[in-house]
Amino acid sequence: MSAASARPHAPDRRTQARLAAVQALYQVELGELDPGTVLLDFLQNRLHEDMEGLKIGRVDRTLFGQLVNGVPGRRRELDDMVCAVLDPDWPLDRLETVLRIILECGAYELSENQDAPVGAIINEYVELGRAFFDGGEAGLVNGVLDRLARTLHPETARGGDAAGDFA
Repeated sequence: MSAASARPHAPDRRTQARLAAVQALYQVELGELDPGTVLLDFLQNRLHEDMEGLKIGRVDRTLFGQLVNGVPGRRRELDDMVCAVLDPDWPLDRLETVLRIILECGAYELSENQDAPVGAIINEYVELGRAFFDGGEAGLVNGVLDRLARTLHPETARGGDAAGDFA
C-alpha cells in the first residue's frame, strides 16, 4: 500500500459544512443564541478547531450558512415533516438533541435543494449519525430521511427503503 492510499480520505467541503452546521446548531439551541452570531463566530474562529476528530476549516460556506440560518427559522415546519415519517413509538421529543438536529438539517436540504442528489444527501446525514452515535441512530436517520425523500421527491423513488435507492 502506498503512503498516499494509506492516508484517510479527507471529507469534502460539503461534508465538513454539514458537520460544522450540526455543531453550530447545537450551540444555537443549547445556548439559546442568535444563529447569525453563532455563524459569524464559527466562520471567524471555530472552523479551525478540532470537531469530532476532524479539523474543520475548508467548508462550503454557502451550505454552512444556509443550514445555520435556515434550520432555526423553519424548525417547526421541519419538525412537522420529520414527525410525519417518524415511527410513532419515537416522538420527536424523545430524540437526543443532536439526532434531532441531524434530522432537521437533512429535512431542510431535502426540501430546499430540489436539484441535489437525494441519495447523496441522505448518505451524508447517515454518516453524521455514525460520527455522533454508536448505536442504531444512523439507521433511524436513514429510515426517516428515506421516507421523507419519498414524500418530497416522489419522482425519484424507485421502491425499496435504502438511501441508495435514490439516484
